[in-house]
Amino acid sequence: MTVQVRIPTPLRKFTAGQEEVAVEGATVGEALMNLTESHPELKSKIFSDDGAVRRFVNIFANDEDIRFQEKLETPLSEGDLVSIVPAIAGGRS
Repeated sequence: MTVQVRIPTPLRKFTAGQEEVAVEGATVGEALMNLTESHPELKSKIFSDDGAVRRFVNIFANDEDIRFQEKLETPLSEGDLVSIVPAIAGGRS
């Protein structure tokens, strides 16, 4: 099934400027793996060497954080939206 992956502005240089990319995937993990196969430079930005989502990257499936669902095994349906959201750290106050 086809889902949309929303790409954050800092990573759009790896998707030729695309804000959203259509990919196939029945789970969030499948969708992200298909995204990184078609845009290989994204892989190291999203995943650590052990295949886990980097701790400073948040992934949402239809506005729900996958950490509170089934993580990369979170199921998707046709037309769902997966969002990649880099964590933002604060500076000095």
